[in-house]
Parts: sequence; structure tokens; C-alpha cells
Amino acid sequence: MPTVFERLLSGELPCAKVYEDELVFAFMDAGQVNDGHVIVATRRPCETLLDASEAEAAALMRAAQRIARVVQAVFRPKGITVLQANRPAGWQTVPHLHLHVLPRWAGDGVELGWPRKEPGIARLHELAAQLQPLMEPQPGSQPARP
Repeated sequence: MPTVFERLLSGELPCAKVYEDELVFAFMDAGQVNDGHVIVATRRPCETLLDASEAEAAALMRAAQRIARVVQAVFRPKGITVLQANRPAGWQTVPHLHLHVLPRWAGDGVELGWPRKEPGIARLHELAAQLQPLMEPQPGSQPARP
């Protein structure tokens, strides 16, 4: 069964499209949290960031940056939140890779709970050591430093 974003992209459902290229498309979120709230989604129906190609992930962020700059120029928010969620436990509600470009103002009612735990630098080094061996260097990147 096609996702709602596939149905928007195909024209089966109406949307107010903002941008599209060969990998992504962007449209006004029907549930506008604040004026200028845009969703950027992959054209291919991958469910999460983990399922996307590097090209799709890069295209998603390139489009988000371009849209954020335009949203800033047009709506002049005091801030912009870019939110990308994966799977229900990560707050994803539509099983199709997307992100939100959300203009923000103080007191706009948008909240994000972030319970900091501050485990200390020794534990942070332990956690990083678990990830580092699995990180393959990408062309032009610098290796992680311990």
C-alpha cells in the first residue's frame, strides 16, 4: 500500500509543492505548526534514514538547507528546527523518509523533551569506542579522533 507521501507525489492526493528534484520533493505540511512548515521527503519510498542511499540522504539535507534559507527570508522566524525521525520509538509517524523544516518563534508551543543524562567523559569515550571500528572513512573525510 502506498504511503501518504507517495500518494501526494503521484498527484492522487493534493499538496502544495515547494520543490522537487530527481531524489526528493518538498511540500507544505498540511498540519502547519507555524506558517512556512515544510516537509522534505525522498521520492523513493524508503522507510527510514537507515534505508536511504547516501545520495538520497545528502539530497534530503541539501533541499532542507535551501528551503530553510528561503523560509528564513520569507517568514523571518527567530529560529528554524529541522527534525528527522526514524521508526515510531523515534517519533516517526509516516513510514516514508522525510524531515520537517519548521520556522520557530519563542512561545510557539512547540516542545521537545530532551532528558540530559551527562554520563561523564570516560563513558562517552567508551561509547565512541563501540562506534569507531564500524565507521568506514568516506572519500574526502577525516578519520575520527579518539
